[in-house]
Amino acid sequence: MVRMVLAAVALVVGLQVPGWAQAPGPGLPTTSPDAAGFSADGLNRIDAFFEREIKQNRVPGAVVGIVRDGAVVYLKAFGYQDKPAGRPMKVDSIFGLASMTKPMTAVGVLSLTEQGRLPLYSPVSDYLPGFAAMRVAVKGSPTQTEPQQAPIRIQDLLRHSSGLTYGGRPDSGSEVSALYPRGDSLPGMANSAVFVDAVTKLPLAYQPGTVFEYGISFDVLAAVIEKVTGKTLGGHLAETIWQPLGMADTGFHIDPSKRDRVAQPFPTNPLDGQPQSIITITQDVKFECGGGCAIGTVPDYLRFGQMLLNGGELDGHRVVSPATVALMTSDHLGTTVENRVAAIEPHRSGYGFGLGVAVRTQPGLAAVPGSVGEYTWNGAYGTGFFVDPKQKLVVVFGTAAPGALRKFYREQVQDLVYGAMTTGR
Repeated sequence: MVRMVLAAVALVVGLQVPGWAQAPGPGLPTTSPDAAGFSADGLNRIDAFFEREIKQNRVPGAVVGIVRDGAVVYLKAFGYQDKPAGRPMKVDSIFGLASMTKPMTAVGVLSLTEQGRLPLYSPVSDYLPGFAAMRVAVKGSPTQTEPQQAPIRIQDLLRHSSGLTYGGRPDSGSEVSALYPRGDSLPGMANSAVFVDAVTKLPLAYQPGTVFEYGISFDVLAAVIEKVTGKTLGGHLAETIWQPLGMADTGFHIDPSKRDRVAQPFPTNPLDGQPQSIITITQDVKFECGGGCAIGTVPDYLRFGQMLLNGGELDGHRVVSPATVALMTSDHLGTTVENRVAAIEPHRSGYGFGLGVAVRTQPGLAAVPGSVGEYTWNGAYGTGFFVDPKQKLVVVFGTAAPGALRKFYREQVQDLVYGAMTTGR
């Protein structure tokens, strides 16, 4: 009984105290809302929003972090990390990052490009020969195929123009997706070799370099990185990104000593009552897939986002060059690759896609405010981030919401953050 009372008190405190000075943070300086061009009342609307969502049992809890001009403006935990256990959410609670793994994998690839070890225009088959023999479905048919007109290149993997897709996604543009593995099945595959062997037996959904088709491209990049470096993907990312930036809670495996910090979803989806879970926090990952297998915290990812905003450096540690970050965060679809980004993220009309991130190319069309040049991506388990270079802004949020509500929170958090700003750039 005492434990339950203490947990309830912690929940109330987490909902009501000002959120811009909570520790442990991302190791960045802190500032007041007014000094950073935010309204305290506006930031309180974030509190009110998540209070309503938690009270209605739509989400167990959340963490939201906002950094502007390199200083923490707002960092706050709401609700429960594990509601059945009575554990309140904490700023350093650990989330299944899902597809927020992709931007980190992209930086891992680009670090090798800078070393002359992985040119972006090189064919994937230079590293994984089986991809050269993959055929392409004709008009989406799994049974009628034709040869590749051009090879799948590393750049195609990074911008999702490889012709590879995901299984089980209603937003896929091809019937071939029914043959492909689901994203949540990949962590359980024995290793990258098993994954590659399975995938190269399938037809491509589109000719390489022609259509943005969200899929398993970044999981193939994990296998490429292993081939080039002789290390696991986690080993390469730890050496290149996580250790230099002090992202101590990010990785592919949850240390047993940190297991009680993992954010848990409701056992059933609050919208339809169906069972739900997050595979990367319920079982140890076997295949360190580059598209969705990492875990981490909001403070850690704020450091990653600030590194990108700084042009590839943070606290004296350079990860990649400013030119490389500029390349990564520019649109790579242009007029030659069919843009289906809004088919995946309907509120992101007016966005193209760079190397691992969606990139805003127009001030209008999108259903959310932001600046041209803003870049972003999200995770299927309820996490998201965006960086707005014009506004010197980094935002990261975490929820354990693997159902349809995750897309609702992506839109709402962006509305709330920009709605709280009082000064622009």
